[in-house]
Amino acid sequence: MSTSQPPLRLSSHKSLTSRLVLSTLLGRAVRIDQIRPDSPTNPGLAPHEISFLRLLEAVTNGSHIEISYTGTVLLYKPGLITGSAAGSGASSAGVLRHEVPANNTRGLSYFLIPICLLAPFSKTKFNILFTGEGVITSSTERWGDMSVDGVRTAILPIYEKFGIERDIELRILKRSNPGRGGVGGAGEVQLVFGHQVRLPKTLHSLSPGRVKRIRGVAYSTGVSGSNNARMIEAARGVLNQFVPDIYIFSDMGGASLVPDKGNPNAKRKVGLGFGLSLVAETTSRCLYSADAVCPPEGGSAAEDVGRMAAFQLLESIQRGGCVSLEAFETVVTLMAMGSEDVGRVSLGRDVLANESSIRLARDLNAFGAAGWGIREADSEKAEGQLLVSIVGRGVGNVGRKIG
Repeated sequence: MSTSQPPLRLSSHKSLTSRLVLSTLLGRAVRIDQIRPDSPTNPGLAPHEISFLRLLEAVTNGSHIEISYTGTVLLYKPGLITGSAAGSGASSAGVLRHEVPANNTRGLSYFLIPICLLAPFSKTKFNILFTGEGVITSSTERWGDMSVDGVRTAILPIYEKFGIERDIELRILKRSNPGRGGVGGAGEVQLVFGHQVRLPKTLHSLSPGRVKRIRGVAYSTGVSGSNNARMIEAARGVLNQFVPDIYIFSDMGGASLVPDKGNPNAKRKVGLGFGLSLVAETTSRCLYSADAVCPPEGGSAAEDVGRMAAFQLLESIQRGGCVSLEAFETVVTLMAMGSEDVGRVSLGRDVLANESSIRLARDLNAFGAAGWGIREADSEKAEGQLLVSIVGRGVGNVGRKIG
């Protein structure tokens, strides 16, 4: 899908995955420079960014990637999105095995959210097994990445609003938490995304509605299962004042064992910890999510983690709008790639005014997408919120002609 246009020039490592996704969907080469040029110890691309580039190369055909000697300049020429069956490292069953490096510090949602954006526009289905010592299934305190549970319960259901709802599954085969220094803990997750469409449906989401129920998952890995009960009790102590319909599932598992570098004959436990993922659903099927996890160095009580998750969920609900901050990139990108019609969505002011949201708007404009129309919401139920109108590009899926 190479073009005669010169590469679009951007700078900074921020929103790298989002820019690569837009480049792949729109078929426009991109050159990104000034990637951590002033870092005295680790200039250029980080391990998780290089790992994402490897994954992107595996699910596309014909992509061309050039990285400068210092790693501070990246040139990416996109190819056709082919899915996992033809990717490098795919098994005979069409399962692509992606190894996340041991020095990874980002939660797996860093990989999952942008890859899910590519999956509906693929020629064939995505079936990716994320494995390796660097897989972190919990949320991360350092980066603010949401947990895999949050992606499964708060991000994937959004695709249904765009007519993408069949054969989508996210399986957590082995849980893990950030280890010492925030480095990953050898989890294992499988993503199956088998619903490809020609064009996403136009979205009209104007009223957020009222929260009717809260669901969640409390997880502990390699530590006492009593932490789950303590987190659930603390979270319910906060949330029961607002919503009576609350159910939080408890999941306990053992820690993963990896070879000890100091003693090749011995193994050590990694990925120990606990956390809580919550999602609130409204009467109009809007979703708000929150995640809290114990710090890698420990020292945080389970009750504090539970209350933190509950307060973060209340803050997400308070922002208002039909789209949470975590789901903003997914919703806006799908709206921009959809049919050439005007889609409308109600957003909270704090969601739209966020740094990452503004950066995404600027990137879409740089790639040639139409500008947004923003005005005050007219509905009394959406008072104080903004109504954003987005015109679709009609790009859709060039590899698949029928939905």
